[in-house]
Amino acid sequence: MDKSVSLSDAVGEFIKNGDTIFIGGFGHCVPFALGHEILRQNLNGLTICRSGTDILFDQMIAAGVVEKVIFGYLGNPGIGLSHAFRRAVKDGTIVYEEWTNFAMMLRLHAAQLGVPFLPSRILQIGDIAGASIQVENIKCPYTGEHLACIPALEPDVALIHAPHADRAGNVQFYGVDGDTVMGALASKHIVVSVEKFVEPEEIARFPERTRLPAHRVSAVVQVPWGAHPSYVDGLYGRDDDHFRAYDSVSRKPDSLADYLNKWVYECIDRDSYIECIGEERLAELKSQVRIRTGE
Repeated sequence: MDKSVSLSDAVGEFIKNGDTIFIGGFGHCVPFALGHEILRQNLNGLTICRSGTDILFDQMIAAGVVEKVIFGYLGNPGIGLSHAFRRAVKDGTIVYEEWTNFAMMLRLHAAQLGVPFLPSRILQIGDIAGASIQVENIKCPYTGEHLACIPALEPDVALIHAPHADRAGNVQFYGVDGDTVMGALASKHIVVSVEKFVEPEEIARFPERTRLPAHRVSAVVQVPWGAHPSYVDGLYGRDDDHFRAYDSVSRKPDSLADYLNKWVYECIDRDSYIECIGEERLAELKSQVRIRTGE
């Protein structure tokens, strides 16, 4: 079955107002192209979630499409705060649940396993439980020990970016993926963007890299540079200058609105976005790639 679609169709068909969306990428392979398409289609009332977030969360909050965030960490990785999120919390315009990174992993893993919660020793003390979240406890029937019940989190849709896949939706990863695969498999639908399509024979060469099998993937779209400004191991490096610049422009609503116009709304397709990056910068990011062996 051919599950390849356009970027606009992938978002338009599988994401609707009010959905809970898991956004993959752990520094590596953040699905910026899919996230930006959500903004262009002006969806609203969304809940977005993952353990450690990227600036894509902040951009979606600034664009006004997000009603709630569920997270373990929310910021600009390696730099600091998410300024649009901070303003939204201050103004009372967003709902949030702050868990720990490990608790978020347990929540997604519970959904992946199909169970309502997982027992754990975490979140029984400290200032997180009882703040923006409520954690129930259970007495272990075997040991009598009191354990926290970490509830399952089953997103409606997972947005994932990966190096490549075939058109049937067999998605392969290499490099760090954090909770990306777990979050995808916890979700009802998985929408994937990839740098390129490959033939099934290429998938068969490295079967151990197929982390998301075709029967679980709803749609796959080819989007070169679809993770920029994050990186894709083996293809291009992380655009650190972009992240530093975002920290500056996102401190004020007006300059952040200008940023979104330039990088999202005025880029009607990914070719326009790539042109916005510029050939010189593209070459610099490609030059950061480490050499892979054994392929």
